Amino acid sequence: MPMLKDPSKKYKPFKPLNLPNRTWPDKTIDKAPRWLATDLRDGNQSLPDPMDGEQKYRFFKKLVEIGYKEIEVSFPSASQTDFDFTRRLVEEPGLTPDDVWLQVLSPCREDLIRRTVDSLKGAKKAILHIYLATSPCFRRIVFNMDRQKSLEMAVKCTKYARSITKDDPSCAGTEWQFEFSPETFSDTEPDFAVEVCEAVKAAWEPTPENPIIFNLPATVEMSTPNVYADQIEYFCTHMTERAKFVVSLHPHNDRGCAIAAAELAQMAGAQRVEGTLFGNGERTGNVDLVTLALNLYTQGVSPNVDFSDINSVIKVVEESNKIPVNERWPYGGSLVSVAYSGSHQDAIKKGFKIREDAKATDDDEWVMPYLPLDPQDIGRNYEAVIRVNSQSGKGGAAWVILRSLELDLPRALQIEFSKIVQKETEALSRELRASEIVNLFETAYHLKSNPRFNLIDYNITTDRSQSPAPPEPGKALNTKNLKRRFTGIIEIDSLQHAITGVGPGALSALAAALCTLGIDLDVIDYKEHSIGLGRDVKAATYILCSAAGSDQQVWGVGIHQDVVQGSLIALLSAASSFLTSKAGSPAPFRPIRSNSLTNEDIQALEQLSGSNEGLAVSSGYVPQVNLEQLTKQAEAQ
Repeated sequence: MPMLKDPSKKYKPFKPLNLPNRTWPDKTIDKAPRWLATDLRDGNQSLPDPMDGEQKYRFFKKLVEIGYKEIEVSFPSASQTDFDFTRRLVEEPGLTPDDVWLQVLSPCREDLIRRTVDSLKGAKKAILHIYLATSPCFRRIVFNMDRQKSLEMAVKCTKYARSITKDDPSCAGTEWQFEFSPETFSDTEPDFAVEVCEAVKAAWEPTPENPIIFNLPATVEMSTPNVYADQIEYFCTHMTERAKFVVSLHPHNDRGCAIAAAELAQMAGAQRVEGTLFGNGERTGNVDLVTLALNLYTQGVSPNVDFSDINSVIKVVEESNKIPVNERWPYGGSLVSVAYSGSHQDAIKKGFKIREDAKATDDDEWVMPYLPLDPQDIGRNYEAVIRVNSQSGKGGAAWVILRSLELDLPRALQIEFSKIVQKETEALSRELRASEIVNLFETAYHLKSNPRFNLIDYNITTDRSQSPAPPEPGKALNTKNLKRRFTGIIEIDSLQHAITGVGPGALSALAAALCTLGIDLDVIDYKEHSIGLGRDVKAATYILCSAAGSDQQVWGVGIHQDVVQGSLIALLSAASSFLTSKAGSPAPFRPIRSNSLTNEDIQALEQLSGSNEGLAVSSGYVPQVNLEQLTKQAEAQ
C-alpha cells in the first residue's frame, strides 16, 4: 500500500500543552543527573537472543567499572534466568559493591511484585520499580479501565509493595527505595499523571531523606522534545512536596529525538535519567547514556561516569547484544572522529599543529575544527582521525605521513603526493589504510631504497683552486668563502660513476657533479626539519628540483642523522624521479658525456689513491673504489 497523500485523516498531530509560563528554555544543565543503566532489563528484553546469566554478569561488571551506581538488573517475574541472576548478585560475596543499587522491575500485580521482592531479599541497597500504563489508549484498549480504577490499582500495588519491603521486619537489613512509573506518561493527561502520582506518594509516605522516584517515560516518543519538556515542567510544578520525590526520565527514540528530549527535560526539572549504552532498546531504542554523558563532558561538566576506554565498552556491548554499534553513532562509532574531505582534513591538521606549537596540555581549552571531543579522552588515537579516499585532498595523506613517519611535508609536496594517493584510491575503489599510504610515500620518494641511485661514498672538501685571502699575522687561513667540492662515487642502474663537482655548498656541488653525467637539475626549494630529540635526532630534507631547459619539477626526500648526507640523499631521490619520469625511463641510464671527470679531477683521485689502477674514467665506471680507504692512504703519505 502506498503512503497516503493526505495522512491527516489517519494520523493526528500531538496536542502540545498550554504552558505559557514555562521556564525551562532559559535553564542550562550544569551538573550530571543520577543515572540508571537499564541495559540488563529494558535493553535485554528487546534482544532477539536475550543474554544468559554469564553475559549479564559480564555486562554488569562493565557498568560498575564505568561508574554506574543504579543498575536495573532484571525483570525477575518474567524469567527464571532473570530471577537467578538477581539472586546471584545478592548472594555471592563481592559481586555487588556496597554503594551500588540493584533495581528490578515488576508490573502492577501483587503476585508478580511478591516474586520480584523475593529476588532482592538480603540485598544491601534495592530499588523496587513498579509500573502501570495510565494513558487513555492503554486504559481503553489494554486494561478496559477508567481513570478511577487505574488510580486505585496504583495505590493498592504501592501499599502492597510497602508492606513487603520497608514495613516488613524481615527486610530491615535492606535499604529500600521505591520507583513508580505511570507508564505511557507522555500520552497520559498531565493532570491525571499528577493525580495518580500524588496518590502513590501518599501511599508510600516518602521523606526528603528517602524520596520516592517517579519515572515519567516517553514509552513511545510521540511529539517534539519541547513538548516532553513541557510535560515534565508541568509535573514538577503541579505536584506537592517537591523535596519528597525525584523525577526520572525514560525517553524512547521513536522519533529519533530521545537525546534532545532527555536534555530538555532535565532543564525542565528532572533529576534522573534511565537509558542504555548506545541506546539499545525496543523498536528504535532507549536514550543513549554514552551520548548524554559525553555531551555533558564536552560542555565542561563531569558526567560522573568514565568512558576513558570506550573501545572496551563497545566490545562488551556488541558481544552481549549481538548488535554492532553503528559506524556513525555519536562518540562511539568508528567513523565519528574521521575526516575524509580534504578541506576538513586540512583544517584538523592545522588545528593540531597549533596545539603542538603551543605545547598545549589537557588543561588548555580544546578548540579544534570538526572535533568537539579530543579522541584521546575516550581512548581513541589521532591516527584514526584522518583517513584517505578519492575525495580526500592533500591534508589527509600529509596527516598520515606526519603521524606515521614524523615528516611535516611542505605544501607543494603535499599536493604532489596527494595526486599519487588519489590515483591509487581510484584504482582500488576504496579508502587506503595508513600503512598503504606510508608505503606509497616511501616508494615514491625512495626512503627505504632508491632503485636507480645509490650514494656509494663521497668526500666534501674545500675547493682550493682559488686561493683565499692571506690570513692575518698569527691566525689560520680562513676558507669559509671558498666553494666546496664534491668527489664521490654514485651508482646508477647498477653502474658506478666517479663524479666531482664544485659549488657554493655540498648540495650545489653534487648538483654540479650530476650535471657532468647529463642529469641537469636546479634546486628551487629546500626545506628541512628535525625528527626526534637528543642524540638520536635525524634531519628530514625536502628538495624541489627543476630540470634545465624544461618546466618539469621533481621532489626528493632524504632522512639521515647527518644533515649534509640527508640533503645529498634527497637530491639523489629527486634525480631518480627525474630519470624515471623521462621518456624511455625503464632503459638503463648511461651518461651522455664520454668523460665524466676533468683532468684535474682525475689527478685528484689518482693523488688520493697513489695510482690510477682500477679507475676507469672514460666510461664513467669505477670498479671497487673506496674513498675512505683512499683518504686514509693519502693521509698516510
